[in-house]
Amino acid sequence: MKKYFNENFKHFLHGGDYNPEQWIDTKEVWDEDMRLMKLSHCNEMSVGIFSWSILEPKENEYDFSFMDEILDKIYEAGGRVLLATPSGARPRWMAEKYPEVLRVKSNGQRNEFGRRHNHCLTSPYYRKKVYEMNSILAKRYGKHPAVIGWHISNEYGGDCFCPLCREAFTKWLEKKYEGDIDKLNFQWWTTFWSHRFDNFSQVAPPLPHGDSYASLELDWKRFVSDQTQSFIANEIAGVREYSDLPTTINMMPYQYINYTKIANEIDAVSWDSYPSWHKPEHLSLAPEIAFWHDFFRSMKQKPFLLMESTPSNTNWQEFNKLKRPGMHKLSSIQAVAHGSDSVQYFQWRKSRGSNEKFHGAVVDHVGHENTRVFKDVTELGICLEKINEVLGTMPSVKVALIYDVDNDNALKVAQGFQLKDKKYMQTCYTWYNQLWKRGIDVDIINAEADLTPYTLVIAPMLYSTTEKTVANIEKYVKEGGTFIGTYALAMVNENDLCYLGGFPANDLKKVFGVWAEEIDTLYPGECNYVRCKNNEYKVVDYCERINLAPSAQTVGKYQDDFYANEPAVVKNAYGKGTAYYVGARGTGELEDFVVGSVLKSLKIEGNIKKLPDGVTAHSREDENAKYIFVENYNGDKKIIDIGEKMLNLETGETESGEVVIPSFGLKIYKKAK
Repeated sequence: MKKYFNENFKHFLHGGDYNPEQWIDTKEVWDEDMRLMKLSHCNEMSVGIFSWSILEPKENEYDFSFMDEILDKIYEAGGRVLLATPSGARPRWMAEKYPEVLRVKSNGQRNEFGRRHNHCLTSPYYRKKVYEMNSILAKRYGKHPAVIGWHISNEYGGDCFCPLCREAFTKWLEKKYEGDIDKLNFQWWTTFWSHRFDNFSQVAPPLPHGDSYASLELDWKRFVSDQTQSFIANEIAGVREYSDLPTTINMMPYQYINYTKIANEIDAVSWDSYPSWHKPEHLSLAPEIAFWHDFFRSMKQKPFLLMESTPSNTNWQEFNKLKRPGMHKLSSIQAVAHGSDSVQYFQWRKSRGSNEKFHGAVVDHVGHENTRVFKDVTELGICLEKINEVLGTMPSVKVALIYDVDNDNALKVAQGFQLKDKKYMQTCYTWYNQLWKRGIDVDIINAEADLTPYTLVIAPMLYSTTEKTVANIEKYVKEGGTFIGTYALAMVNENDLCYLGGFPANDLKKVFGVWAEEIDTLYPGECNYVRCKNNEYKVVDYCERINLAPSAQTVGKYQDDFYANEPAVVKNAYGKGTAYYVGARGTGELEDFVVGSVLKSLKIEGNIKKLPDGVTAHSREDENAKYIFVENYNGDKKIIDIGEKMLNLETGETESGEVVIPSFGLKIYKKAK
């Protein structure tokens, strides 16, 4: 496995989205950009993301003059380029001449030309044109000295209900169910409400005026994800005609696209991160963003790229607050601490007009370097240069948390529990936070991932599981692993078909020593309490009634309601390993008790002991050294004890014992092995 994104450019990428075509009539701005790029210690620009209408102003009539000139300028200024394929926004002439490239809504209405990401992923013409454009770009620039990689399109997402997509969905279903409509009828349980299908052509996508039930919706989401993956593969095939440079796509969380599968198509994972810092719940936001950094790093088990972030504020959030002093460096290095080999921005220079003219940028409308934001970016650029030896390293991880997009989708469409919001992500964050606040490095893995590298695996609310997942968990614990599962574990298969014989499915009842009989969904404002040893912990939303096997040990009991004194937290020895089952949703304190107890028994400790609230410590390492990033998300300074002597990579000085971490500040240490 290659250690660096590009073996010929072994530096943290620092720069971002650059749209020089917006200033094509005032090219003196280009020259000023080159001066400012060097001054800000930025070394990379993402170019061409929305350039199609300039590159091909009329069908089959190309003009690459602006791209030729700007790539040469960036290289001469010492910079490098991630060259983008422009499929995220096709030109107007294409939509007018070939309306099949435009998406159709679920109500059957075809979209007008507008916005971006408004293209049909199935359209043969659009796929053909994207392939051709990418091939032409690769042939022309694949060996340009400025170009170090390919930025494939931009923030994929969305679905289309046009006849082409409906036909493709039919073929997708035929392949999945091996041409046997009875297999589909069984997995979707279509005898309910007399919904049986006679053939695959009768199956329509989930529509507001037609069929819309869980199994159909889940398969539709998988189809859209697979179509997205296929479209990406087609894009990359065009590039590969003439270039072998590494590829990436910038991903977005909170979507039903299965990025874990799509990651197989690309050389490096990247994502776009836009936290709303400085809200009242500011301290809870830090571990949530860390969660996603770990998620994207874990996909390929190699460093990822922070492709987009803002150096100041956004323009599209409900409240577009500025980053406070120190927060830009802290939030950027947070990504590095969790495995990013870049800090990149949207955008380099603020647009003069249109939708994102007030979105944060390195260069403001004033046009010079004498701004607070420019100075923040410069400070970060200098820092990245000082810690360049961290590049390409990874954390050594003993703990994994399972977050699975198929499970997320299944919970969203499940007709039960809390109907509108099962709070799956909130639950994942709560469990993850118990590790984050202890400074423990974590992998965020999907439900079918290999569990054997980990000492501890946590699976919050893993409601939907495949037979493979069930078997993996059983084998993992039997062979010596420690696993924490929660309420609603393994209730349905991947098609939303309930497992029979009691929950959790199959042998998991033996693994956890429980049979989960029923779940009590509490109203908002209601609560119960779970008593563990001498402490009581508040629980909300869900209280699951569980029956114990003789081998199981009760760790905590419910205190109220008709199931008072029944088991709520259970520990069970199985094979060489141990499984814990938590039957209720806590508010953090119960999860803290469980995680703390398990970590202590496994002798797993954080990178720094005894961290104050709002302070964490994460690491990357290679065969020679361990790099520890201590981050303070509080608005006031904190004093921590780092213990043994370590080298401060920014100052070059050795520090030990008690050190001061400034408000919204950090320290980056090197410890020799």
